[in-house]
Amino acid sequence: MTYLIITGLLCGALLGFVMQRGRFCLTGGFRDMYIAKDNRMFYALLVAIAVQSVGVFLLIDLGVFEYSAGSLPILSVIIGSFIFGIGIILAGGCATGTWYRAGEGLIGSWIALAGYMLMSTMMRTGVFGPFNQQMQQSTVLPKNSIAETFGINHWFIIIPFVLIVAFIVYKQLTKPKVAIPSLKPKRTGLAHILFEKRWNPFVTATLIGIIAFIAWPLSAATGRVFGLGITTPSANILQYLTTGDEGFLNWGVFLVLGIFAGSFIAAKASKEFRFRMPDVKTGINSFIGGNLMGVGASLAGGCSIGNGLVMTAMMTWQGWVGLVFMILGTWTASYFVFVRPRQKAMAAKLKEQVTPA
Repeated sequence: MTYLIITGLLCGALLGFVMQRGRFCLTGGFRDMYIAKDNRMFYALLVAIAVQSVGVFLLIDLGVFEYSAGSLPILSVIIGSFIFGIGIILAGGCATGTWYRAGEGLIGSWIALAGYMLMSTMMRTGVFGPFNQQMQQSTVLPKNSIAETFGINHWFIIIPFVLIVAFIVYKQLTKPKVAIPSLKPKRTGLAHILFEKRWNPFVTATLIGIIAFIAWPLSAATGRVFGLGITTPSANILQYLTTGDEGFLNWGVFLVLGIFAGSFIAAKASKEFRFRMPDVKTGINSFIGGNLMGVGASLAGGCSIGNGLVMTAMMTWQGWVGLVFMILGTWTASYFVFVRPRQKAMAAKLKEQVTPA
């Protein structure tokens, strides 16, 4: 138990620290792909996936642990991922983003987190558990691993993927740079780099990929053969608090608690921590979004981290199909939350200008 607590908290704290300082926000990244036509955060995600994939499959090939991708509940993954994508726009952050922003003092993220934990628990051991199980058992394809589907070695998928990602990063880094105005640094040396300087998203993604890779052997040593995961551990916290059953305390629980702690440390050290209370509408949207996140992630078998970062790195259909429909969900919600109101406002303004007094 001591090993489980210490390694889970440390790994989570590292992840929370890096995500907070690197502003690694997949919700904003997916949204910006549609609204701003900016793919930079998505490319950063691909970097994290590539780094993790190489590391984890090396460990598997060396016999450090065994992993099977299992079968694919394709319909549940598609529907759940789309719902999750809608939820993260309303909540203002994905599963991990909600945890690390709660550590920054955002009350709206606390509200979203409450809805997320509650609905994730209800989808597992609550009133919606039977529905979730039925969805998981419907339209199941026998093979989840992409390599197993085509009958090839996983490296024939990983190596081309890494080369493609490397090319994308090269093209991004060789683009003409736009000067971004910045204030005069107040710190020097390591303190300036860690707590003041703007982090490059590809550096942040590489660090996240390394942490995601390290999570596998640390977690496997406790009997939990998986990497980073947010939804199930978040539900496990509420399950433990309401039942007192220590069986719900696993490595993932301390991982998510560590994310909160690491983000808090980073926010305090960089003087970015402050309690921020949302208005009523934002608070309601956050709670609704958190609930949709809980439903979606439970149906899909993972969130933006579990599916979008980990299962993609394991080269599974669940990961990549889930990621695609998660992005489509964010785009759909972004249209109704951001684009459509803006279009209506512009149309109303134009009408006022052309209407005679």
